Amino acid sequence: FCAYGFCQQTVCHVRQSQTLTPIDNALAGFFAAFFSSFTLCPTELIKCKLQALRETGVQTHIGSVQLTRQILRDEGVPGMFRGLTSTMAREMPGYFFFFGGYELAKNVLRNDPEEQNIGLLKTILAGGFGGMCLWSSIFPFDVVKSRIQIESSREKMMTVLLKILRTEGFRGLYNGLTPTLLRTFPSTGALFVAYEYTKETLTTVVDNTL
Repeated sequence: FCAYGFCQQTVCHVRQSQTLTPIDNALAGFFAAFFSSFTLCPTELIKCKLQALRETGVQTHIGSVQLTRQILRDEGVPGMFRGLTSTMAREMPGYFFFFGGYELAKNVLRNDPEEQNIGLLKTILAGGFGGMCLWSSIFPFDVVKSRIQIESSREKMMTVLLKILRTEGFRGLYNGLTPTLLRTFPSTGALFVAYEYTKETLTTVVDNTL
């Protein structure tokens, strides 16, 4: 959200306008995801590897700190960024639809075009819609990224994608999408409620201080 706010300001500067359309916000989310991918990739790598180890029953005692040390020892710092390209390929278009979907839903749900706070329920609905847009658009990339990170593969993203299509078919790229969408709707709805009300509170505090 920090990168998103910065990119919103950049888009405002480029457009020379203080009013952003849903497409403008979607573009801000797209570019924000480029920066966030550098922090997300190592944490996703550790999470995927730990899940794979526990599911196979191999080294169930190992924790995130030990696994990080092991990767750094065996592969160096580049090893922590294995799958960075596929992470960006997932995150950048994904957050275009995430923030774009959220802002579009807000525009549809607000009673007055000038209304900033659309209320708790509508914020949850808009946030849930944004989350569903995100996962519907990126799920195949997420599957590919996870395979690359779990297997420590040096294969290119397209190679892994074609391998999944060849061995598992088109469904292999969307296996698990339905439960992901059901889980995403309430969580992203709550996320945007926290974001909007925190931003509103901090803005009020800063304005009163100044």
